[in-house]
Amino acid sequence: MSRINGFLGRRDLLKILGIGGAGAAVTAATGGAMWSVVPLPVAAADTHSPTGTQLNSSEALKKLQDGNQRFAKGKPEHPRQDQARRDETSPTQAPFAVILGCADSRVPDEIVFDQGIGDLFVVRVAGNIVSPESVGSLEYGTEVLGASVIVVLGHESCGAVKAAIQGEALPGSISYFVEPIKPAIAPVIAKFPGKIKEPLDKKLVDDSVIANAKYQAARLPEISTILKKRIADGKLKIVSGRYDLDTGLVNLV
Repeated sequence: MSRINGFLGRRDLLKILGIGGAGAAVTAATGGAMWSVVPLPVAAADTHSPTGTQLNSSEALKKLQDGNQRFAKGKPEHPRQDQARRDETSPTQAPFAVILGCADSRVPDEIVFDQGIGDLFVVRVAGNIVSPESVGSLEYGTEVLGASVIVVLGHESCGAVKAAIQGEALPGSISYFVEPIKPAIAPVIAKFPGKIKEPLDKKLVDDSVIANAKYQAARLPEISTILKKRIADGKLKIVSGRYDLDTGLVNLV
C-alpha cells in the first residue's frame, strides 16, 4: 500500500473507504443545519506505529494528561522532536490521539500536550466546531491512522464563542464557524439575561466554552457512523476539554 508523506495515496484510500461501487454522500447546509454522512464500508487500516506501539484509549488519554501536566508545570520534555524521530516518521505516521481544537494562536496542541512529531493528528478550526471537513479528518485520523482517542478542546476566552454569544453581524465568511456554536450555548445564554454585550461576563464565556466543547464532542458519534462504530467496538473514546490560557492546564469537562 503506497503512502505519500505519511498519507495513503488517493487510490489506496478510496479502496479502504470502499468508494467506487458504493460511494459516499455528504449533505450540507449553511446556517447551522444538520448534515449527514452515509456509512462507508471500511476495511482494516494499516495502523502500524513507527515505534511499534499502539495505545488504547485510556493509555492515550493518560499520555496526553501527563504531557499537559509537564507543560503546565514548566517542565516540558519536548519529546520525539529530533532527527531520529523525523527519520522514523518520514515513511509513515501513526498518531495515538486526535485533537479537534480551536485555531487560536495561543493553543498550539503539540506544545500544550508536550508531544512530538507524529504523536498527534491535529484538526484546528475557529471555535473547534464540527463540520463535514473536520469530521472527515477525524475519521481519517482514527479509522485509517489508528488513533484511539479524540479530544475536542475548547479554551478560555475563545473569540469564536464570544462572537456567538453576542450574535452580531460578521464580515466575510466568519459567520460560517460562529453559527454552529449558537445551538450549543443557547441554554447558557438563557441563564445570563442582559449580559451578552461587552464587557462579557467571564462566567458566561467560560460556561459557553465548556458547553460548546461538550456539544461538538457529543455530535461526532451522532453524525459519523465510522466514529460511532469504533466507540462501540471499544477502539475509540471521545472526550471534551477546556484549556486555561493562564495556567496552561487542560481540564476534561
